[in-house]
Amino acid sequence: MLVMVGASASGKTEIAKLIIRHAGFKKMVTYTTRPMRKGEKDGVDYHFLSVKEFLKRRAEGFFVETSEYNGHYYGTSFDSVAHDRVLIVDPSGANTLYARLGGKAVFFLLETPKSIRAERMFARGDTLEDIEKRLERDDLYFDRHNLTHIDFIIDTSKKSLDELCEDILARYRRCLRERNRL
Repeated sequence: MLVMVGASASGKTEIAKLIIRHAGFKKMVTYTTRPMRKGEKDGVDYHFLSVKEFLKRRAEGFFVETSEYNGHYYGTSFDSVAHDRVLIVDPSGANTLYARLGGKAVFFLLETPKSIRAERMFARGDTLEDIEKRLERDDLYFDRHNLTHIDFIIDTSKKSLDELCEDILARYRRCLRERNRL
């Protein structure tokens, strides 16, 4: 499983879409309590749940990992974990996945300068207030020292999305080959 972690507007969603489109991976549709954004679809982008339903499922052991980010819950169900999947999580989710899955997943931290992330958030229609809050929180929350394990750190500001996709896939495949030799 290919796991990506990155601050808001680091490129993780767009890169995941390219990996899915060009490499035959499937997106892991995770669960969240946050409101749907314009253009999102339930069951495609996320499974959108009420807080009550999310907490009920978490108590029943439905999720392999859960986290809270910006006041909303996120979670990955056990039944969605597979080798041909791309998953985007926050540091807490990545740490839980690493503890439970170890070498069955390859972990990428996507880093992008704050100024570029701000431009991307503004371009996608985020409010100035939301941008400021996310940038401030993300600097602390997505610091690499908050992750117990990272296989690769990728700077998303120096390459095109297509180049980033190719680079990540090459590293992912190489890592899997090396792990399978052990």
